[in-house]
Amino acid sequence: MKRILSLFIGFLFSGVLLAENIEKANLRILYVGGASDYTDYGSVSAELKSESVRARTASFKSMLSEYFDSVTVVDGADYRPEISDSYDVTIIDGRIPEIKPAIRESDSNGSIVKYVPAQLLPDDFDRAVITIGSMGEIVGRAIGSKNDWYCLCLDADAHHMVLDHPIFNGPFETELTFEKKPTPEDALHYKYFHEGDMPDSLMMWKVQTKGYKTDKDFAVGMVSRPWGYTDSPDAEYISSGVCAKTLDAVAIGRHGNFMTWGFAASPLYMTEEAKTVFANAVCYMAGFNGKKMIARKYNDGIATREYLKELLYLVSDEAYEDRSRLVEKMNTTGEEMKKKALEKKKKGTELEEDEKYYLNFQPEKMVSRNEFLKRYQKEAYNMFGDDVEAYIKYYNENRNYFYGGEGSYNLFVDEDCKAWGIANNSPDLLEKAISSLEKGKETERALRILDRYTMCGFGNDAGAWRKWYDTYGDRIFFTEAGGWLFMVNGSSDIPGNDYSVKTDKKVSGSDSVTTDEEPVHVSLSQENDRIVIRFIIQPGYHIYSKVSSSDAYIPVSIDIDLPEGISAGEPIMPVGINYGTTGTVIYENEARIIVPLSGNGKGRAVCRIGWQCCDSHVCMPPQSREYSLDINY
Repeated sequence: MKRILSLFIGFLFSGVLLAENIEKANLRILYVGGASDYTDYGSVSAELKSESVRARTASFKSMLSEYFDSVTVVDGADYRPEISDSYDVTIIDGRIPEIKPAIRESDSNGSIVKYVPAQLLPDDFDRAVITIGSMGEIVGRAIGSKNDWYCLCLDADAHHMVLDHPIFNGPFETELTFEKKPTPEDALHYKYFHEGDMPDSLMMWKVQTKGYKTDKDFAVGMVSRPWGYTDSPDAEYISSGVCAKTLDAVAIGRHGNFMTWGFAASPLYMTEEAKTVFANAVCYMAGFNGKKMIARKYNDGIATREYLKELLYLVSDEAYEDRSRLVEKMNTTGEEMKKKALEKKKKGTELEEDEKYYLNFQPEKMVSRNEFLKRYQKEAYNMFGDDVEAYIKYYNENRNYFYGGEGSYNLFVDEDCKAWGIANNSPDLLEKAISSLEKGKETERALRILDRYTMCGFGNDAGAWRKWYDTYGDRIFFTEAGGWLFMVNGSSDIPGNDYSVKTDKKVSGSDSVTTDEEPVHVSLSQENDRIVIRFIIQPGYHIYSKVSSSDAYIPVSIDIDLPEGISAGEPIMPVGINYGTTGTVIYENEARIIVPLSGNGKGRAVCRIGWQCCDSHVCMPPQSREYSLDINY
């Protein structure tokens, strides 16, 4: 495949590359603008952001014009999918219009019973696209892209690069400069995913001259989940980068005709080397026009077998001891900060915002070993309680039979596969099931397996199953991220590749007030002289009360318009839990924020509430919702 693409790219040039005067590639490029070089969640004024959008757009136009014969710029609001038909590569760097709005349906209790994300591109969109920063998730989620939102926390440097990948080797020549730097501290929290000892330093390549860790309010990049990213032939990992997640989080990667360039800076703040690599990426993606995604990741919280590494770690003594040490360190720091704040207050000295928070600091109590298991082992705890060895045996012995195609981060043992002793990702499972149908033996089990692990829909027609398997057997692959399915390397019209056969792929529901798709439920009420804002948070998730300057998370925000005659005091925030050692504070399970009222009046209050929800695997996109409440005070 690489050789074919290299030959294809060679025909795009009308001459040779010259050292001082680059011969432009004969490609038509469409740049879709609208983003700025500032975060949407900082303190930068609207005027400065607007000016940054103009400067960013101009910088992309200028840079791309150095490398390509034809460059067209449109604003995201003016983009339509059919426009890309006239171009070799589309670069999406701004929000584009929805073609189908998001659907959120709730019952009378406020529980989410149906959720479908907004769709911005058609399911059959096949034009080559490079998305910048978080645009990968925004444009790709509804159509099943693996370029999902693992975390909006990517900084300025790349590491763990696939250096023989074409984008680092041509057609535009570049020499990459590397520098040894300390391993990101956040990656140490995920050491159980790393094979072997975690290194204390890494060779890194600077992509941007600015990043959010060193430059306040600078745009933050996005990484995608690595688990299952490369489990289908239509996807490839290219590079990771400095972020708050695992060392193999995907900063640059390709899924079908979509490449995510997760780094957020415009050419104004790209290194010269990065500009050249980006141009190479454009050339590379030109070879993927018409190459639609095969495996579709409609459930961005789907579990893969990699999740077993975390479950095994969380049952270990090491995990409990790591957590205990962290709690002890956070409590010591908190008590020291509280003491300093109280002394400063006693002297009448004005306190900084961070110091005000620590006035109410309360140490976190470390849960018992048994409670720790109960919190993190979920359903397995009901089977094994505090029997640590039983968990380890269960996870290791059943590794080949775990199934994660339902719900979010949910694994259970497929007893049908286990009864046959065949791993559920082995083609031998298909052969066994089809043979069973042909022989009329264990047909119910065979049909359950074929229905669960394929999208063929042949029912009990053994002849149709056999014809499909014999025709496509050497092209069949198994994808966990794509739904725990056997699929065929080829077009979507091949039997087994049509997700519409499983109509529930994009819809989720729950009887609970929170779900893994909607892990935060917000309700408002008036209690005498106060508004109470109640957050109910799905177990295992958290939201942010306070975020340190070194983290990229988004804290809870509250903006209230009250009826005439009524005013609001400063919100009274509950004491949360320290998250790491940087000073970031989180809420788990439930949080009640009180807004004091004064004055006299009645009418409808409008509350705009924002938050970001994360768990140990993913930081979801920040949310901002509007709520109304009738006030009589």
